[in-house]
Amino acid sequence: MFGFGKKKDTPTSGEPAAASRGFLGRLRDKLKIGTSWLADLLPGRAIDADLLDDLETRLLAGDVGVEATERILGDLRKRVARHELKDHAALMSALREAMITILTPVAVPLERDRQIKPFVVLVVGVNGSGKTTSIGKLARRLSDEGAKVMLAAGDTFRAAAVEQLQAWGERNAVPVIAQAAGADPAAVVFDALQAARARGIDVLLADTAGRLHNQNHLMEELRKVKRVLGRLDEQAPHEVLLVLDGSQGQNALSQAQTFHQAIGVTGLVLTKLDGSAKGGVIFAIADKLKIPVRYVGVGEDALDFGEFKAAEFVDALLGTERDPPA
Repeated sequence: MFGFGKKKDTPTSGEPAAASRGFLGRLRDKLKIGTSWLADLLPGRAIDADLLDDLETRLLAGDVGVEATERILGDLRKRVARHELKDHAALMSALREAMITILTPVAVPLERDRQIKPFVVLVVGVNGSGKTTSIGKLARRLSDEGAKVMLAAGDTFRAAAVEQLQAWGERNAVPVIAQAAGADPAAVVFDALQAARARGIDVLLADTAGRLHNQNHLMEELRKVKRVLGRLDEQAPHEVLLVLDGSQGQNALSQAQTFHQAIGVTGLVLTKLDGSAKGGVIFAIADKLKIPVRYVGVGEDALDFGEFKAAEFVDALLGTERDPPA
């Protein structure tokens, strides 16, 4: 696993225990939504249309979205009408299966082509989504896998962003290419790609300034960054990774739609799933946009970041206990 300190640092107190429990355990701990969604819904209730109506309300309140909720409940309503779901265990199993069916097609890990050097990942998102922190955690993950990683400080409008990225670089022994505050982001990323080529870097992670999805002039800036990268490598960026704040609910869906239309998002990172909305919007995004979800984050600790897996996510969401084999 990976942490905030340099690779050779002694783990902080409690970190080994957390690592041994695995990301699934941490995901469950941070979500803890099964209790609030279902524990007070099922006991003592008949498996009938009224129960499914209440479940529908819970799903919508959890930002699952109208269309995705209908997909989840459609088959359940038919099976309840036919009296096929005899008890709460059968209902939970059917609900779990329906939710996994929506998420499985988008549970696609980031697979870089190792013949492409550097493999360029352009990371985008709105302010406060956890973008720079996610870059730092991903850099550590890739480094631990043996890749030579470089960071590009393309967020030149916020001095703290450059400093934050440089701090991650120091912790992970990863080089960072940066320029003065206010520099042209496209120029920074262009220089970083040249440097990455010269140094034999495997993966270049390029940060960009946070922007609201409705700021057209800033979205045009992203398109410029993408065009400039294409001058050195017509296939770059090889991944456009959008970082979304899971607690933003349906607004996260709007962000995903706009960024995807503007620059062609190829993967998602969903962060802050320990927030109040609990990330139900991931079902709406999966249902509508079909964009692969690469990683999820459930807190500030570096251990709270891992690959997205549909069954594990649903089990954590519903509180179902399905631990993988040891």
